[in-house]
Amino acid sequence: MTAALFSALLTIVQAPAPRHVSFETADGGNVEADVYGQGSDAVVLAHGAAFNKESWKPTAEVLAKAGHLVLVINFRGRGSSTAGREARALFQDVLAAVRYARAGGAATVSVVGASMGGGASAQAAVEARPGEIDRLFLLSAVSIAGPESMKAGRFLFVASRDEAMAASVQQQFARTPEPKRLELLDGAAHAQNIFATEQGARLTALIVEFLRR
Repeated sequence: MTAALFSALLTIVQAPAPRHVSFETADGGNVEADVYGQGSDAVVLAHGAAFNKESWKPTAEVLAKAGHLVLVINFRGRGSSTAGREARALFQDVLAAVRYARAGGAATVSVVGASMGGGASAQAAVEARPGEIDRLFLLSAVSIAGPESMKAGRFLFVASRDEAMAASVQQQFARTPEPKRLELLDGAAHAQNIFATEQGARLTALIVEFLRR
């Protein structure tokens, strides 16, 4: 085992366990979440349909180490999270996480959403009050009806160049207000699956860079 690999493994082993929290949504649902790190710059991580909150653990640990308070949610119907009056209103879960972070004293709140979670995050940015979401990172996000109505300080869209959703991601990007940026990564992997490819390190670096204050 190389020294670099041993150091990386040791860092993972020594990473503090996340704190478990839960909070209500505006439509009467309940969201369970893991909280990593501490600080005044909060980040909400929203998983894709094939994933859950645990899938974000490596990313959450990197962001916590970079000085962020990271809130990783399970969407309604996953784990102990439950739906409210609007069973499919996943954006309510994202908004509840954003407002939970604000209520806890966060000075900035950013959202990173992947695939299904990206669509929910995008819709949350439509429904949010001005200033609630500072940055929105959409990873191979599911399309929404009105991306031109999203409210955030800045936007970053990321997808694989050859994935099936690349065209729709670019269409959503074109309709999104400034300031915005689009990054297409080599390959065909979709959303969080990119982390398991040779583009995984690049994707993590993009998230860290985008969230840097």
